[in-house]
Amino acid sequence: MRLLLVEDDDRTAAFVRKGLTQEGYLVERASNGEEGLFMAQHGHFDAAIVDIMLPKMDGLKLIENLRASHIKIPLIVLSAKKSVEDRIRGLHSGGDDYLVKPFAFAELLARIQALMRRVHNVAEPTSLKVADLSLDIAKRKVTRAGIEIDLQQREFALLEYLMRNQGRVVSKTMIMENVWGYDFDPVANVVETRICRLREKVDRNFSPKLVHTIRGAGYLLEPRT
Repeated sequence: MRLLLVEDDDRTAAFVRKGLTQEGYLVERASNGEEGLFMAQHGHFDAAIVDIMLPKMDGLKLIENLRASHIKIPLIVLSAKKSVEDRIRGLHSGGDDYLVKPFAFAELLARIQALMRRVHNVAEPTSLKVADLSLDIAKRKVTRAGIEIDLQQREFALLEYLMRNQGRVVSKTMIMENVWGYDFDPVANVVETRICRLREKVDRNFSPKLVHTIRGAGYLLEPRT
């Protein structure tokens, strides 16, 4: 899941980004309102976390511009302002939820999960399954044919992305954007290397094979004999 974080305070941004990344989210950060508006208008995000006090354009104005542009991205407003009036302003501007600083990370995470459930009117899936390969999102656990497979964090994120796109060819660019993020400085063959390691772990000793290279197009996860 891709999240946009619009926060000018480096310490807060690092705290939020680290926590969400560890939970398996892909987080892109904007450090001012104008940058945040541009990213929200031109990127593809599942939700956004927007601070009110931002340079160049405050968070409320950013949200108002998004809603005026008919961009319906779910939004959580962050603010040090605690008054009821300020909360009402944040919600009336187009925010879907309001969280007062300082906040516990666990509360932010719970609000994001609750917001996504409300938006989609369904519970966020806690597990994915393709053939005999199972991935438990909540427990960060992967098994195949009942055998647990130990994956590094990036390998887990890559497998989750492939499983969410089961039967669909995904390009290297799509993988880079959704697993590493726009601001990742790629090194040569990083996708190929990770795919190779993932295939070694989930396919080598099992049948049918699941991870396939589609020459000139990208990668595909589906059962093939």
